[in-house]
Amino acid sequence: MNLQVDLIIYDKMSGIPTCGCRVFIKHYWGDIKMKKETNRFTLLTTAAIMMALICVMTMVIKIPTPTKGYVNLGDSFVLLSGWLLGPAYGFFAAGVGSALADLISGYPVYIPGTLVIKGLMAVAAALIPAAISRGKEKYFHITWIAGLIIAEIIMILGYYLYEAFVIGLGFVPALAGVAGNAMQAIAGALGAYFFSAIISRTDIVKSFGVFEFTKGGKKQ
Repeated sequence: MNLQVDLIIYDKMSGIPTCGCRVFIKHYWGDIKMKKETNRFTLLTTAAIMMALICVMTMVIKIPTPTKGYVNLGDSFVLLSGWLLGPAYGFFAAGVGSALADLISGYPVYIPGTLVIKGLMAVAAALIPAAISRGKEKYFHITWIAGLIIAEIIMILGYYLYEAFVIGLGFVPALAGVAGNAMQAIAGALGAYFFSAIISRTDIVKSFGVFEFTKGGKKQ
């Protein structure tokens, strides 16, 4: 619905009434609608890009650990998706991207758990810094670290419970995966903090027009 206001101005010489405000206000509301549609499109396309990056980084990039295992950078981009996109679009990108990696890698039994767990990680990474810092930039780094830690705790605890209850390994056997997930959590949190520090120094976030939690607030 357009807001219409008529401001009638009469020409002093001819006495002919003129009106220009109605047209201006229609254009104004049209611009607002266009910006909202553009922002929605940007969020969707950025979510799709992050989803693809999460899938690739989970499957392809593997870093050796001292325990002779491997960790991937998928979690880093899971957390970044929450930081960039906010809780809703971040959940979608993180959950679906990680679930696709499980599907392609041949672990279909983990798909439901991964979809929810990774999605909740992105939600935690988005909401905790924004809620605690309340737009105050000086608190952001502390709250961002807190968000990363809580998100990774969700991952470790989530997979432990999923393996114990849903897959049916039991409480004790499921503990075998905790150490590996803890290593993955450390790598994911460090990677997310590193990449966010780089991104926050550029105009990428502002040009995307998406959620900017770099400064503890939301950019539209």
